[in-house]
Amino acid sequence: MDKQKVAPMKQVVWFAIFNYMGTAIGIVSSLLIYPKDLEFQGIARYIDGISGLLYPIMVLGASQSLIKFYPALSERMQRQLFNYSLVSVGVMGLLVLAGLGIYINFAGNEYTQYLYYAYPIAVSLAFVEVFKKQLQDLQKIAVPTLFEKILPKLALPVAFLLVIYNIADRNSALWVMLVGYLLILLFTTFYLFSHYKPGFNYRFKTLFGEISRKEYFRYSMYSLAGSLGSVLAFRIDNIIIPNMISLSANGTFGIGAILASTLQIPAIGMFALYSPVISNHLRNGNLKELEVKYKEIARLLFFIGAILYSCIFLGVEDLFHLMPDYNKLKDTIPIIEILGFSVLINMATGFNGEIITYSKYFRFNLIAVLILIILNVSLNVWFIKAGFGIIGVAYASFIAMTLFNISKLLFIYKKFGLLPFDKSFAKLGVLFFGSGIIIHFLPDTDSHLINLVYKTGLSLTINCIAVYKLKLVYQVNIWIKMALSKLNS
Repeated sequence: MDKQKVAPMKQVVWFAIFNYMGTAIGIVSSLLIYPKDLEFQGIARYIDGISGLLYPIMVLGASQSLIKFYPALSERMQRQLFNYSLVSVGVMGLLVLAGLGIYINFAGNEYTQYLYYAYPIAVSLAFVEVFKKQLQDLQKIAVPTLFEKILPKLALPVAFLLVIYNIADRNSALWVMLVGYLLILLFTTFYLFSHYKPGFNYRFKTLFGEISRKEYFRYSMYSLAGSLGSVLAFRIDNIIIPNMISLSANGTFGIGAILASTLQIPAIGMFALYSPVISNHLRNGNLKELEVKYKEIARLLFFIGAILYSCIFLGVEDLFHLMPDYNKLKDTIPIIEILGFSVLINMATGFNGEIITYSKYFRFNLIAVLILIILNVSLNVWFIKAGFGIIGVAYASFIAMTLFNISKLLFIYKKFGLLPFDKSFAKLGVLFFGSGIIIHFLPDTDSHLINLVYKTGLSLTINCIAVYKLKLVYQVNIWIKMALSKLNS
């Protein structure tokens, strides 16, 4: 029993380490490399946006179905389900390729050339998504994260440097970015099949004797709609900004988005690891156990997110003043603050999306996301036409994310009577808000480095000590006690 508890936590720790390694590479690149060619950064984000739109279509909900139906199947049928997912992705990949061919021939535009890079990236992401879900069922999320988060973060800066120093043109450099994604697929494939032997049996009649074919495809279609809707709702800026503003503006927004996304790394690991647990609790009707985890993880993620956001809010201006490209980076500051707060709200609401996805009410995601798409796209267009530029795009994303999370919270409360908030959560909110305001208005020195160190350091010290003394987050008290005991020994 103890080993079962320790192993997942080790996976979370390594998951976070690898994510932060990738994030560190991304931060350094965003501060020192990407500002030197914002248009190329805009092109890379545009390709990322297109591939992000294509790969959920290829997956067709197969990855979510692995989590949904996996617990109820025998080991043999679990392997069949995985094999079916591979076949489904392969077939859909060919259909998407045919659709792109028709689009290029009849409705191409000035950005059509970038589809040739986006499609193979999307294929890689589609198969990797299925492989990751299978590894998630095996409680092995760390090593695939190493491949996924490090390789592209290394490939893109290399591509930039090739362009910046005139070693290669932009099209040639984009192939370097593409190779990074192909390597993710290659390494993840080897890792999965070294731990899992599916047998490659493609007779699926017995599989759909144990689970309803109709239920499988219905769930897959709803999952597809949810995944595709999430892309349109939260990543549509990758496509809208180049077409309505400019590629350079897309690059500026991208740098802000990269830096803001550092907050959500712990949440991604927790959500990935707890998805099978949530699915099991819902299937067995263990709502009390689910509520305990719901509140516990929401408090922990809010604490982590608030700590990180406080450092960003209090220190980003001084940090950028220490950078050589401050004049190019300063436009990203409001983007970072707005998108960062949006991420904090998402972390604070816990795994509400996972509860809905793995329950019998998964159809709600489709309705909510469809409304969200209309809202987010409309807000993006309105803010841009009103002259707000990329700051307006950030506000549109913030409003969309906030409303989306509120709708999920209300739905879960209505159907399950569960909320992730309690008195300790409220005390956390008051603590971080109060300390952030007070420290923000403390006098500045003439040194940006001193301001950065003393304000962020003061925030970390006050909030960590207060949370520990008030026992607001159970896991934090455990971690601090372990650290203190090691120091004393």
